[in-house]
Amino acid sequence: MKRILVIEDEPQMLLGLRDNLELEGYEVSTAADGDEGLQKAASFQPDLVILDVMLPRKNGFDVCRELRARGTATPVVMLTARNQEADKVLGLELGADDYVTKPFSITELLARVRAVLRRTAARAPAVAAADTYPIGDLEIDFRLHQARRGKQRVEFTAAEFELIRYYVTHIGQVVTREQIPNEVWGYEEFPTTRTIDNFVAKLRQKIERAPHAPEHILTIHGSGYKFVG
Repeated sequence: MKRILVIEDEPQMLLGLRDNLELEGYEVSTAADGDEGLQKAASFQPDLVILDVMLPRKNGFDVCRELRARGTATPVVMLTARNQEADKVLGLELGADDYVTKPFSITELLARVRAVLRRTAARAPAVAAADTYPIGDLEIDFRLHQARRGKQRVEFTAAEFELIRYYVTHIGQVVTREQIPNEVWGYEEFPTTRTIDNFVAKLRQKIERAPHAPEHILTIHGSGYKFVG
Protein backbone atom coordinates (compact mmCIF):
# COMPACT_ATOMS: atom_id res chain seq x y z
CA MET A 1 0.00 0.00 0.00
CA LYS A 2 1.41 3.38 -1.02
CA ARG A 3 1.78 5.95 1.74
CA ILE A 4 0.85 9.59 1.16
CA LEU A 5 1.50 12.55 3.43
CA VAL A 6 -0.88 15.51 3.03
CA ILE A 7 0.36 18.86 4.39
CA GLU A 8 -2.55 21.34 4.28
CA ASP A 9 -3.75 23.92 6.81
CA GLU A 10 -7.40 24.21 5.71
CA PRO A 11 -9.27 21.64 7.87
CA GLN A 12 -12.04 20.83 5.37
CA MET A 13 -9.58 20.48 2.50
CA LEU A 14 -7.31 18.30 4.64
CA LEU A 15 -10.13 15.96 5.66
CA GLY A 16 -11.50 15.78 2.13
CA LEU A 17 -8.11 14.86 0.69
CA ARG A 18 -7.49 12.28 3.40
CA ASP A 19 -10.88 10.60 2.93
CA ASN A 20 -10.65 10.46 -0.88
CA LEU A 21 -7.08 9.16 -0.84
CA GLU A 22 -8.02 6.46 1.67
CA LEU A 23 -10.96 5.44 -0.54
CA GLU A 24 -8.41 4.98 -3.34
CA GLY A 25 -6.50 2.55 -1.15
CA TYR A 26 -3.65 4.78 0.06
CA GLU A 27 -2.38 4.92 3.63
CA VAL A 28 -2.58 8.59 4.59
CA SER A 29 -0.95 10.75 7.25
CA THR A 30 -1.71 14.47 7.65
CA ALA A 31 -0.06 17.64 8.94
CA ALA A 32 -1.48 21.16 9.32
CA ASP A 33 1.70 23.26 9.14
CA GLY A 34 5.17 23.15 7.62
CA ASP A 35 7.09 22.15 10.74
CA GLU A 36 4.71 19.28 11.50
CA GLY A 37 4.90 18.24 7.86
CA LEU A 38 8.68 17.92 8.00
CA GLN A 39 8.44 15.85 11.18
CA LYS A 40 5.83 13.56 9.60
CA ALA A 41 7.92 13.21 6.44
CA ALA A 42 10.78 11.84 8.56
CA SER A 43 8.66 9.50 10.70
CA PHE A 44 5.98 8.36 8.22
CA GLN A 45 8.35 7.85 5.24
CA PRO A 46 5.70 8.54 2.57
CA ASP A 47 5.85 7.46 -1.06
CA LEU A 48 4.43 10.87 -2.08
CA VAL A 49 3.79 14.24 -0.43
CA ILE A 50 0.85 16.53 -1.26
CA LEU A 51 2.05 19.95 -0.12
CA ASP A 52 0.12 23.21 0.12
CA VAL A 53 2.15 26.34 -0.61
CA MET A 54 0.45 28.71 1.86
CA LEU A 55 1.15 27.10 5.24
CA PRO A 56 1.65 28.53 8.73
CA ARG A 57 5.04 28.40 10.47
CA LYS A 58 6.87 27.28 7.32
CA ASN A 59 5.50 27.66 3.79
CA GLY A 60 5.38 24.92 1.18
CA PHE A 61 8.37 26.22 -0.77
CA ASP A 62 10.52 26.10 2.38
CA VAL A 63 9.25 22.61 3.20
CA CYS A 64 10.08 21.36 -0.29
CA ARG A 65 13.50 23.02 -0.13
CA GLU A 66 14.27 21.35 3.21
CA LEU A 67 13.07 17.93 2.03
CA ARG A 68 15.44 18.09 -0.94
CA ALA A 69 18.28 19.42 1.23
CA ARG A 70 17.88 16.28 3.38
CA GLY A 71 18.41 14.19 0.26
CA THR A 72 14.77 13.08 0.20
CA ALA A 73 13.74 12.03 -3.31
CA THR A 74 10.07 11.46 -2.38
CA PRO A 75 7.87 12.99 -5.11
CA VAL A 76 6.03 16.19 -4.16
CA VAL A 77 2.76 17.50 -5.61
CA MET A 78 2.28 21.14 -4.67
CA LEU A 79 -1.12 22.81 -4.18
CA THR A 80 -1.64 26.55 -4.50
CA ALA A 81 -4.38 29.11 -4.92
CA ARG A 82 -1.96 31.30 -6.89
CA ASN A 83 -1.71 30.62 -10.61
CA GLN A 84 1.51 32.55 -11.09
CA GLU A 85 4.27 31.55 -13.52
CA ALA A 86 6.94 32.52 -10.98
CA ASP A 87 5.40 30.20 -8.36
CA LYS A 88 5.37 27.23 -10.73
CA VAL A 89 8.96 27.82 -11.80
CA LEU A 90 10.10 28.20 -8.18
CA GLY A 91 8.31 24.99 -7.18
CA LEU A 92 9.98 23.17 -10.06
CA GLU A 93 13.41 24.53 -9.22
CA LEU A 94 12.99 23.41 -5.61
CA GLY A 95 12.19 19.87 -6.76
CA ALA A 96 8.40 19.61 -6.90
CA ASP A 97 7.15 16.90 -9.28
CA ASP A 98 3.78 18.46 -10.13
CA TYR A 99 1.80 21.60 -9.39
CA VAL A 100 -2.00 21.76 -9.01
CA THR A 101 -3.84 25.09 -8.83
CA LYS A 102 -6.86 25.54 -6.54
CA PRO A 103 -9.73 25.11 -7.05
CA PHE A 104 -9.29 21.64 -8.54
CA SER A 105 -11.44 18.54 -8.84
CA ILE A 106 -10.53 15.57 -6.68
CA THR A 107 -10.59 13.46 -9.86
CA GLU A 108 -7.84 15.62 -11.35
CA LEU A 109 -5.70 15.46 -8.21
CA LEU A 110 -6.04 11.68 -7.92
CA ALA A 111 -5.04 11.34 -11.58
CA ARG A 112 -1.96 13.51 -10.97
CA VAL A 113 -1.03 11.44 -7.92
CA ARG A 114 -1.27 8.19 -9.90
CA ALA A 115 0.78 9.66 -12.75
CA VAL A 116 3.56 10.89 -10.46
CA LEU A 117 3.74 7.53 -8.67
CA ARG A 118 3.92 5.73 -12.04
CA ARG A 119 6.76 7.95 -13.24
CA THR A 120 8.65 7.45 -9.98
CA ALA A 121 8.32 3.67 -10.24
CA ALA A 122 9.31 3.66 -13.91
CA ARG A 123 12.53 5.60 -13.47
CA ALA A 124 13.70 3.73 -10.36
CA PRO A 125 15.24 0.72 -12.25
CA ALA A 126 17.21 3.01 -14.57
CA VAL A 127 18.65 4.93 -11.66
CA ALA A 128 19.50 1.77 -9.75
CA ALA A 129 21.37 0.44 -12.78
CA ALA A 130 23.68 3.47 -12.81
CA ASP A 131 23.75 5.36 -9.53
CA THR A 132 26.80 7.31 -10.66
CA TYR A 133 27.61 8.74 -14.06
CA PRO A 134 30.69 10.63 -15.30
CA ILE A 135 30.23 13.71 -17.48
CA GLY A 136 33.68 14.88 -18.47
CA ASP A 137 35.54 15.44 -15.20
CA LEU A 138 32.28 15.66 -13.25
CA GLU A 139 30.98 12.64 -11.30
CA ILE A 140 27.19 12.60 -10.76
CA ASP A 141 25.71 10.49 -7.95
CA PHE A 142 21.97 10.24 -8.62
CA ARG A 143 21.25 8.20 -5.50
CA LEU A 144 22.78 10.75 -3.13
CA HIS A 145 21.91 13.79 -5.28
CA GLN A 146 25.55 14.88 -5.24
CA ALA A 147 28.10 15.87 -7.83
CA ARG A 148 31.85 16.34 -7.57
CA ARG A 149 34.64 17.61 -9.76
CA GLY A 150 37.68 16.05 -8.13
CA LYS A 151 37.41 16.92 -4.44
CA GLN A 152 35.17 19.93 -5.08
CA ARG A 153 31.42 19.53 -4.65
CA VAL A 154 29.24 21.02 -7.39
CA GLU A 155 25.76 22.11 -6.29
CA PHE A 156 22.69 21.22 -8.38
CA THR A 157 19.04 21.84 -7.58
CA ALA A 158 16.67 18.86 -7.45
CA ALA A 159 15.14 19.96 -10.76
CA GLU A 160 18.58 20.11 -12.37
CA PHE A 161 19.36 16.58 -11.15
CA GLU A 162 16.15 15.33 -12.75
CA LEU A 163 17.01 17.03 -16.04
CA ILE A 164 20.52 15.52 -16.02
CA ARG A 165 19.05 12.10 -15.24
CA TYR A 166 16.67 12.47 -18.19
CA TYR A 167 19.47 13.41 -20.58
CA VAL A 168 21.61 10.48 -19.40
CA THR A 169 18.78 8.00 -20.04
CA HIS A 170 18.17 9.56 -23.49
CA ILE A 171 21.79 9.85 -24.56
CA GLY A 172 22.19 10.53 -28.28
CA GLN A 173 18.50 11.41 -28.74
CA VAL A 174 17.15 14.79 -29.77
CA VAL A 175 14.80 16.00 -27.02
CA THR A 176 12.45 18.87 -27.80
CA ARG A 177 11.76 21.76 -25.45
CA GLU A 178 8.11 20.68 -25.37
CA GLN A 179 8.97 17.15 -24.17
CA ILE A 180 11.01 18.17 -21.16
CA PRO A 181 8.38 19.72 -18.81
CA ASN A 182 6.09 16.68 -18.96
CA GLU A 183 8.60 13.85 -19.26
CA VAL A 184 11.10 15.18 -16.72
CA TRP A 185 8.96 16.95 -14.12
CA GLY A 186 5.43 15.85 -14.95
CA TYR A 187 4.10 19.28 -15.89
CA GLU A 188 1.30 19.04 -18.44
CA GLU A 189 1.70 22.75 -19.11
CA PHE A 190 4.74 24.98 -18.70
CA PRO A 191 5.01 28.76 -18.80
CA THR A 192 7.38 29.15 -21.78
CA THR A 193 10.02 27.12 -23.59
CA ARG A 194 12.40 29.95 -22.69
CA THR A 195 12.35 28.61 -19.14
CA ILE A 196 13.78 25.32 -20.46
CA ASP A 197 16.55 27.24 -22.22
CA ASN A 198 17.40 28.91 -18.91
CA PHE A 199 17.62 25.52 -17.17
CA VAL A 200 19.93 24.20 -19.88
CA ALA A 201 22.10 27.33 -19.68
CA LYS A 202 22.50 26.81 -15.91
CA LEU A 203 23.41 23.14 -16.44
CA ARG A 204 26.04 24.07 -19.00
CA GLN A 205 27.62 26.51 -16.55
CA LYS A 206 28.12 23.62 -14.13
CA ILE A 207 28.89 20.77 -16.55
CA GLU A 208 30.75 22.18 -19.53
CA ARG A 209 34.39 23.27 -19.57
CA ALA A 210 33.38 26.04 -21.99
CA PRO A 211 29.62 26.72 -21.67
CA HIS A 212 29.64 28.92 -24.80
CA ALA A 213 31.00 25.94 -26.78
CA PRO A 214 29.29 22.92 -25.17
CA GLU A 215 30.61 19.39 -25.62
CA HIS A 216 27.93 17.45 -23.74
CA ILE A 217 24.54 19.18 -24.13
CA LEU A 218 24.25 20.27 -27.75
CA THR A 219 21.66 22.62 -29.22
CA ILE A 220 19.83 21.17 -32.22
CA HIS A 221 18.47 24.27 -33.91
CA GLY A 222 14.77 24.12 -34.64
CA SER A 223 14.34 21.01 -32.48
CA GLY A 224 15.78 21.12 -28.98
CA TYR A 225 18.81 19.53 -27.34
CA LYS A 226 20.90 16.36 -27.53
CA PHE A 227 23.07 14.93 -24.76
CA VAL A 228 26.13 13.18 -26.17
CA GLY A 229 27.76 12.03 -22.94
